[in-house]
Amino acid sequence: MLECTQRKRSETPLAMPTEKPDSILESRRQLLINALRAGVFMGATGASVKGWGMAKVSKELPPGRSIYDLSGEVTIDGVAATLETQVKHDSVVKTGSDGEIIFAVGKDAFLMRSDSTLRLEGNNGLVDTLNLLTGKLLSVFGKTTHTAKTVVATIGIRGTGIYMESEPDRTYICTCYGIVDLESNNDSTSAQTVKTTYHDAPRYILADAEPGQHIIPAPVINHTDAELVLVEELVGRLPPFGTRNRNY
Repeated sequence: MLECTQRKRSETPLAMPTEKPDSILESRRQLLINALRAGVFMGATGASVKGWGMAKVSKELPPGRSIYDLSGEVTIDGVAATLETQVKHDSVVKTGSDGEIIFAVGKDAFLMRSDSTLRLEGNNGLVDTLNLLTGKLLSVFGKTTHTAKTVVATIGIRGTGIYMESEPDRTYICTCYGIVDLESNNDSTSAQTVKTTYHDAPRYILADAEPGQHIIPAPVINHTDAELVLVEELVGRLPPFGTRNRNY
């Protein structure tokens, strides 16, 4: 189901771009998917957890713990991260070329890929703004509203799951489920409200385009249902599509 309202509609039909999925960390993600299909999940400690399906495949993080898993080069506030490192509502999280981190702050959870820099803003232990300066980020949120910013886009988030990629010339955004308000930082006439239930309306937000045409359709790339299930579990939830075996 999809409801998409373009608040300033362009007159020229927009072509659907094609793009091959990114191969960065693809083998690791595929290993996760295969393990989930087999009923086994390899957690941060390397121990297998049985019970894919209706049972939980990961556990909610214990009190005082922020990071579920990490690999490669990862820093939090400029210091090399470990599983015991705290990610706070105002932390700067950065990954190197081989880095990846899965973490939670309050009722929001994140999977951040390599070569990414994320600056969080908020108060009282809760995040209200994400600044994805560069890189790739999968995020799921509690009931409160949030704002995500990149160099070319501002995204209003109303309790949802999203996947973003931030590049100098464009932002990719898939509203996996929920409601977002999309706006171009470079063109006030390019704005859309998107409501989806299952990856229905991915978008590119372009840095340079004709007025009213900075937001265009995009393919679904570089994220999986298995990853959404994983990060939702960390904060005690399941995605609204449940544990159906749907692949894309």
